[in-house]
Amino acid sequence: MSLEVDSHNYDPENLSHLTKEELISIILDLKDQNVKRKKLTRKTKPKRNIDFSKYHKRHVVFKLLYLGWDYHGFATQENSEKTIEHELFRALTMCCLIESRQTSNYHRCGRTDKGVSSFSQAISLTVRSSGDDSNELPYCKMLNRILPKDIRIVAWSPVKEDFSARFDCGSRTYKYWFPRGDLDVDLMNQGLQHVIGTHDFRNLCKMDVANGVVQFYRRITSADIKICAENNQFSTNRDYDMCELTIVGKAFLWHQIRCIVSVLILVGSRKENENIFKDLLDVENCPRKPQYCLASDLPLNLFDCQFENVNWVIEDESISEVITSLQCSWATHMIKATMLGEMLKNTETLVENKINNQSKWLIQGVHSKIYQPLLKRPASASLENRIQYYTKKGKLKLECNEK
Repeated sequence: MSLEVDSHNYDPENLSHLTKEELISIILDLKDQNVKRKKLTRKTKPKRNIDFSKYHKRHVVFKLLYLGWDYHGFATQENSEKTIEHELFRALTMCCLIESRQTSNYHRCGRTDKGVSSFSQAISLTVRSSGDDSNELPYCKMLNRILPKDIRIVAWSPVKEDFSARFDCGSRTYKYWFPRGDLDVDLMNQGLQHVIGTHDFRNLCKMDVANGVVQFYRRITSADIKICAENNQFSTNRDYDMCELTIVGKAFLWHQIRCIVSVLILVGSRKENENIFKDLLDVENCPRKPQYCLASDLPLNLFDCQFENVNWVIEDESISEVITSLQCSWATHMIKATMLGEMLKNTETLVENKINNQSKWLIQGVHSKIYQPLLKRPASASLENRIQYYTKKGKLKLECNEK
């Protein structure tokens, strides 16, 4: 039922004759008008303009962590604001630490993809400074007040003017977590040993020839898988234990880690022999990449970036807030995981045969009922054909694009 009340005639005498429903309608109408009035009269706070030439500056490197699950990647994109860099530069400009990205001498250590997280990403740039080393601006506190909770500045350090978070990084460590399920971890470790050393990884990455990447030699210094957490909720079932893949190298190619993980899962599930890595790295006998799906982005993490002569400054108040925030997130996800675990334990009693599909979801795409070995699958175009194609189109940019 609709109540029509003259909202311009609210004197006490008229109000005393109205029903309860009519009075409620008037109150709601006044509330709605008040909200609209506030929106119309609300003044936008003028942007703070400062003359950066009047302030001291210093070149610094920031260490940050982020949960990339809900972001479209680290690097800024033209068609999306949901990136880590977008949030970083929004905070940097709001704090008036930089005038613009273009004038900040900015470099990033790694360019993680959509859904990928980092515990130790690093960026270097020139920022506003107090000019007093003993009383520098509280950079972490300033930025964390503006950044989303899933992006946190952990520490900072003063560095030389020519320091680059990208080119001065000595090594990068990636980690990938996954449930054991029915995977043979020992077999996976045997296969993983083939990727250690310097190899042409064109068959274990996404070739980015259009952006000038025409050589795919990279060096992996170490790689291994271990059981990192035994799930005591399933005390009699070790298939719910969590595994941790660690890979260390100086630089990595686009999707290199996720391609390696994808093939590792095939080895661990005994669909491929552990020597498949040796075959894929032999580009003379296997010059074209077989078609296979990528491993999930969710478990991948840029875990550590190593630099020489960088002395990190930890702000006590800020790091305490970071830890508290992470503890809240951990508690939230652990509660959900525990509830799901109890559901699984109860549901598994309803079937006679054991089901171990905890790791099945790691490889994206449709799973064929009849498995076709990698080396017998259709293959993508060769590197030479790709170079010829993009050269003919005039789109080949000979630039280095390491990550």
